[in-house]
Amino acid sequence: MAKLLGLDFGTGGIRVGVFDLETRRMLGEREEQYQTIYPRPGWAEQSPLDWWDALGRASRGLMRDLGSPEISGICAATTASTVVACKLDGAPLRPALLWMDCRAADEAERSSRSNNPVMDYAGGANASEWLISKAMWLAHHEPAVYADADIICECLDYINFMLTGRWVGSRMNATCKWNYDSVQKRFPAELYAEFGVEGLEAKLPPDIFAVGAPVEVVSAAAADHLGLANRPLLSQGGVDAHIGMVAAGTMKSGEMLMIGGTSIVQLFQLDSQRPMDGFWGPYPHALVDDHWLVEAGQVSAGSVLTWFEKKLFELDAAGSAALREKAAAIPVGGTGLVTLDYFMGNRTPYREPLLRGAVIGLSLGHDRASLYRSAIESVALASANVLKRAGELEVPVERIVSSGGYAKNRLWLQATVDAIGMPVELPREANLTIIGAAAAAATGSGLVPDLFAAAEAVQQEATVIAPDLAAHEIYKQLLGEYLEATELLMPQSRRLAASQLRG
Repeated sequence: MAKLLGLDFGTGGIRVGVFDLETRRMLGEREEQYQTIYPRPGWAEQSPLDWWDALGRASRGLMRDLGSPEISGICAATTASTVVACKLDGAPLRPALLWMDCRAADEAERSSRSNNPVMDYAGGANASEWLISKAMWLAHHEPAVYADADIICECLDYINFMLTGRWVGSRMNATCKWNYDSVQKRFPAELYAEFGVEGLEAKLPPDIFAVGAPVEVVSAAAADHLGLANRPLLSQGGVDAHIGMVAAGTMKSGEMLMIGGTSIVQLFQLDSQRPMDGFWGPYPHALVDDHWLVEAGQVSAGSVLTWFEKKLFELDAAGSAALREKAAAIPVGGTGLVTLDYFMGNRTPYREPLLRGAVIGLSLGHDRASLYRSAIESVALASANVLKRAGELEVPVERIVSSGGYAKNRLWLQATVDAIGMPVELPREANLTIIGAAAAAATGSGLVPDLFAAAEAVQQEATVIAPDLAAHEIYKQLLGEYLEATELLMPQSRRLAASQLRG
């Protein structure tokens, strides 16, 4: 039986899992946490060494749990745009800039003024989250670090190097976050020069591999660090949520994957290029050849709910459960509040890193449950706004598969389903990223011919969550309030956020 090791590097920690290709089931999972530091409002950093240490602890523990099975293939998926500046031997020069770090807002705005045709693949501008914007920030604000860096890469590339000793990039990440021209198969050196990071192409991982392509057998040292009984072949991975599309089987036009976690990502593919104003992409060949990947979503989602539960209310697990129960008893729209979820900016449809969160309508009669219920509705409305924008662009969305944090917070899940007014499929296995990584590992190891076949091989049973249509009618009214508040507060939000980022 082929057993595949999937690695999922999320915002708060690493999850590892062994997937049995024959039974289509996870044999076991382990998770280890690592720390995020927030030096300033809008900044977020992590230590690359913490990722590697946490991976070792999680994998060794899982191998002990499962009796050290032989692994047929391994693949990693990570947060996108978590940027590392390091030496050729992998020694970091500074903490990694986490994906949600939005200090590069000015650099992102500068990218919108370029007429280089490759920018069409990014929807006309880069995000402050992306590697290119962060590299621009490093070059301008920490020039000594930028100059001393042999490699500027993402978390995925760093982990793949630590596993194999080889610097390679994922075609997915490069196309979606580095302005890599996947049609011409080249780094746009002239664009990097225009952005003030001339020569950046020499610092990026030089070899670009498609998702599911074989990379290299893991090194003996890495196998020992992970507690593996053998040295499996590493296959190329990609962005955590995007890899989940393979596990969800949402690779055809009209299908959408919506993963709820710290952030929310909505992903779908088009059969051809078309303008997608307000979305990221469409990216050619990002996941599979001859398809155009489109990305939407919210920077802050589950992180907003966690902020209320943990940081503002300082609740433990039992307190959080009680809060959710009280919030669930409040009818839709019953708080009289409008909350905006833009705690770390907005991806879709505003593409604005300087938007910030707000709660409007507070009175002395409101309590924790009211605040939390309004936050739940805000995050749900943001997803509804993404679907609204897709409809305006005449993008068919006929099937939605979801996973992630929704499975652990059914109030949030039902609110989202009610807000968008469509049924949502929830697969049996919650972590589609690990299963998607296992599918890519099966492809690179030659167990299946391509990613479409891999999607069939790992397909999961799913439960359908139906919307409450009466609640949906109320959410449509709330969406109007949400959009009006966004427009009214946007100028002041930008001023306040710009002041925060300046310190």
